[in-house]
Amino acid sequence: MSKDVFVIAEQRDGELQKVSVELVGKASKLAEDLGQAVVAVVLGHNVKGLADVLIHHGADKVIVVDHEYLKEYMTEPYAKAVFQIVEKYDPEIVLYGATSIGRDLAPRLAARIHTGLTADCTGLEIDEESKHLRMTRPAFGGNLMATIVCEDHRPQMATVRPGVMTPLENDDSREGEVIVEEIAFEEKDLNVKILEVAKDEKKKLDITEAKVLVAGGRGIGGPEGFEKLQELAELMSGEVATSRATVDAGWIEKDRQVGQTGKTVRPDVYFALGISGAIQHLAGMEESELIIAINKNDGAAIFDVADLGIVGDLNKILPKLIEEYKKAKAQKEAI
Repeated sequence: MSKDVFVIAEQRDGELQKVSVELVGKASKLAEDLGQAVVAVVLGHNVKGLADVLIHHGADKVIVVDHEYLKEYMTEPYAKAVFQIVEKYDPEIVLYGATSIGRDLAPRLAARIHTGLTADCTGLEIDEESKHLRMTRPAFGGNLMATIVCEDHRPQMATVRPGVMTPLENDDSREGEVIVEEIAFEEKDLNVKILEVAKDEKKKLDITEAKVLVAGGRGIGGPEGFEKLQELAELMSGEVATSRATVDAGWIEKDRQVGQTGKTVRPDVYFALGISGAIQHLAGMEESELIIAINKNDGAAIFDVADLGIVGDLNKILPKLIEEYKKAKAQKEAI
């Protein structure tokens, strides 16, 4: 009989990815509702030390698959290892991060196991009556939210966007079981050979990691409007973000997009500049600690979630905001 909530914990270069800790936190709530355990699965080479981190953040057990073939992510060896783990332990639920790795790995497992997969979820909960996993995700271009259940097949599987779920606080006193599994890899499993790993040294931080986000919408006027937003973001050690409209217009790259069809963020401060506040955008940023909105339309929906709202011309207000922040920063440095 299927049991336990499994999380495929993603690591890169031996470093656990934030989404893995977030998923373990959510899995803890799902497992509690089912009366089951949280099991994290970590694959890689020399990664056994990551087990304690996962246990301290909510995992009851950690299955470690350590092999040189798993040092860098490759589809076939990773898919083979996870498939054998799932076949052996028969989990009730398996969660993956909706990252480049998770989006490659999860559908291959769904096909091999003959089960369903709900991709890019923003919400997960256990149905009180049926005990099925209710998986919620944007549909029809983000214009509505669909809740999906997998009634007839196990495990129930989902990929979940980074930044959506809240991790549990680290508890160093927490103890759990570490299980080392051996997978019998063969030479034919390496059907792809990695010749070189070329890392893109980006200066920009992922917007899901930023403490301050300066987000601009169509109201900034054009792609040149992001120059002032970038200036404010740099002053506040933050990052520039955006709404879907500017991405669709080609003003900025998609990895800066916040919303149902973009990324979910929870910064300490979120500036919504020239953003009207469509429900699709609000879904991606409304959990921010402090929301400051500037919009010339006093009826804009963004003001409904803003902690501080300023009605006026963004092109006049933003330069003054930058000037005042520069003065305050200079005074602080002079003290």
